Amino acid sequence: MFSFFRKKRPAEAPPAPSTPAPGTPESGTPPAASPGFVTLEPTPPQVDATSPPEPVQPPAQAPAPTTVQTVEAAVVPGPAAADEAAAKSGWFGRLKQGLRKTGGSIAQVFTGTRIDEALYEELETALLMADAGVGATEFLLRDLKRRVKEAKATDTAAVKALLADAIADLLQPLERGLVVGEHTPTVIMVAGVNGAGKTTTIGKLTRHLAAAEQRVLLAAADTFRAAAREQLAVWADRNRVDIVSQEGGDPAAVTFDAVNAGRARGCDVVIADTAGRLPTQLHLMEELKKIRRVIAKAQPDAPHEVLLVVDGNTGQNALAQVQAFDDALQLTGLVVTKLDGTAKGGVLVAIARWCSEKQRPLAVYFIGVGEALEDLQPFKAREFARALLG
Repeated sequence: MFSFFRKKRPAEAPPAPSTPAPGTPESGTPPAASPGFVTLEPTPPQVDATSPPEPVQPPAQAPAPTTVQTVEAAVVPGPAAADEAAAKSGWFGRLKQGLRKTGGSIAQVFTGTRIDEALYEELETALLMADAGVGATEFLLRDLKRRVKEAKATDTAAVKALLADAIADLLQPLERGLVVGEHTPTVIMVAGVNGAGKTTTIGKLTRHLAAAEQRVLLAAADTFRAAAREQLAVWADRNRVDIVSQEGGDPAAVTFDAVNAGRARGCDVVIADTAGRLPTQLHLMEELKKIRRVIAKAQPDAPHEVLLVVDGNTGQNALAQVQAFDDALQLTGLVVTKLDGTAKGGVLVAIARWCSEKQRPLAVYFIGVGEALEDLQPFKAREFARALLG
């Protein structure tokens, strides 16, 4: 079952007041129906004028208020248990295959039988080649040596398993679910460099949200790239959601109109697609800052999520993008795409270490290993670590 976000459950409506005694005025109007629910009005009882009035019953004690909890919401209708297990197994297989180039060189280190300094030196080289970065590599080696000593490991297979645990623990703070439903609408601003797969990611995310019966509105704020508006419109038509766009319009104005339209139409989520740009293009980065400010004018508590889509093939350059876009936009989360076939998948380890050192609570909400809809899945730290090491 594909489940990637949590949504607030609507609070239960209070019980209808007891029927007033004949001849007494109504005590109030019935509560308005909650979205998605139908309120049936009770039929008034027929009163016989010759019959004595029935005694007035004392009002029932109101129940204690229901606590609203955040729960996991399934996006696709749940399959049978066997199908669900097969789907999970299929995704893990695709993830493992996608990370084969990255993990192959790391796993090769553990084909020997001796645990010595040479093994750690080879592992250091493999991690650096996978673009884990110097800081994360040094951290992992120190942590691994400690774990090996405490576990009194005597074979390389055990060391490999301990490395998987070390990587999973380092990545764990990045694993969080995308939350919608706390705000109406939830406004998501999406940024990224050209070619990272930003618009395609928005289309896939919209598909899953729409399947979860979330009303989504798209804002085509990428007015620079040729055919960007048309590409997003195709996704909107495919997912049967509304889109706000203007040919050659100002990106900030398009986003402002979309947020206002989302509020007026009662949408659950508004997703703004922005133009791809390099972080070195300072005038374009200023445009992104303007879009963020204008969103806040349309809805004071927005944007609720600022996502950066990064290409897993870019390695350490992806970390540089995270740092630059975070300085400009105060990111809340990441989507890492195109991890299939890359030898640089270790960049997630580098990002995790940077977040830890800078105390930035960023999340990796999704990772992608292909073009198909099911190839965009929630990030799971331990699952990723297992797939990385084969």
